[in-house]
Amino acid sequence: MPPAPQRAIPSVDRLLHAIAPSDLPRPFVVQALRHHLAALRSAPAIPDFETLVADLNQILAATARQRLQPVINGTGILAHTNLGRAPLSTAALAALSSVAGGYSNLELDLDSGERGPRAAYLEQSIALATGAPAATVVNNCAAALILILRHFTAGPRQEVIISRGELIQIGGGFRIPEILESSGARLREIGTTNQTTLDDYAQAIGPHTALILRVHRSNFFMEGFVQSPSIADLARLAQERAPEFGPAGLPLVEDLGSGAWVDLARLAPLDHEPQPHESLQAGADLVCFSGDKLLGGPQAGLIVGQTERIRALKKDPFFRALRCDKLVFAALQATVESYLHARSTRDAPPPEGIPMLDLMRIPLETLHGRGEAILTRLGTLAIQVTLGEGRSQIGGGVCPRSHLPSVNLVIRPHTQSVEALSRQLRHHPTPILAFIANDTVQIDLRTVFPHQDDLLVQALQRALSLT
Repeated sequence: MPPAPQRAIPSVDRLLHAIAPSDLPRPFVVQALRHHLAALRSAPAIPDFETLVADLNQILAATARQRLQPVINGTGILAHTNLGRAPLSTAALAALSSVAGGYSNLELDLDSGERGPRAAYLEQSIALATGAPAATVVNNCAAALILILRHFTAGPRQEVIISRGELIQIGGGFRIPEILESSGARLREIGTTNQTTLDDYAQAIGPHTALILRVHRSNFFMEGFVQSPSIADLARLAQERAPEFGPAGLPLVEDLGSGAWVDLARLAPLDHEPQPHESLQAGADLVCFSGDKLLGGPQAGLIVGQTERIRALKKDPFFRALRCDKLVFAALQATVESYLHARSTRDAPPPEGIPMLDLMRIPLETLHGRGEAILTRLGTLAIQVTLGEGRSQIGGGVCPRSHLPSVNLVIRPHTQSVEALSRQLRHHPTPILAFIANDTVQIDLRTVFPHQDDLLVQALQRALSLT
């Protein structure tokens, strides 16, 4: 009887000595080998040893690429959700380093030596920067909205009034109605997709109303026969109907999503993005928005507004489940301080050193200069690389109608497909994310930091085997 093919399966120990060196932890490598060999036991045929080693090397390399690591963003999308959104400032990185490597006064009053409030200085700074009476922070904007809804719909009033035109879908397939309903709130949808009037809101207010919610349509726009009341109109309505709701009144909440702290038009040709202080001045009781995206800090959800309402949210038992750790506080504190320092003089320009803002205002001629320098270095290679016009986007569901003029490296490979070249760039030791357009691989230089240009050239040389 011929030997069973399973007897040809080598031992784990033999394979460990044959595979390429890996930075993955040894237990992880051993587990990967065992899983692969276990699958072979039910296979109709066993590959030869060299093929098996090659397969395992590919599996381990693919696994290693799944680890969190730096990449070069050549997509032209500044706040790219899949790439971690906003890069942090030098000040935020320094704050992270100083706090992360040791102990900190996270919940300690250094004057009394006793336990103190968590993030009190940060909350005061956010309030000052936004012109709000009070502020607090949770781990993202969706969490901020859920906290608000859970708190205000915990009693007999559970209806949240919202326009049908604001029941949007955000990143990752999450939809505003699903987020609202997960909080236990009941939606009271009013108006139509394109037309919601102030009277629609007025007629919806009743004995079960908990709050009025306004959601900024940040990731799409509507034109034509479109109408919706302003936040100021809604504030006046909420004030008029406040006596029906006792001393606490009828809360008006606005979810701004991105929450710009500067006028983007001062940086680049971008549409106006509503700012928290504008909503508060118009009469919103609470405003929530992201700490990354346009603000340029770490992922966090910021809530600003009336002192009593902020205090009530912080006393809610659910608040503890959503609070941030010291690393988020450190990076966010440094980011907020950058904005406050920039406002030390009247009519001061937006702060410098916040990468998201800096990327927006790079002059087109600067990008052309970098592109020409890269072309010069690639000039001796047998590859067609040219400069083309680019149109960068803010990303993160922000300014959907706006584009920033940019410069693209346009690469037309001769010996391989554009898909193959794009894949090889992603497999570079420092992965490079490009995009494919018009049968070319393109890299938008606006989202590539200048110090990454050398790596970019090296990656192109390696990907094309033209050193």
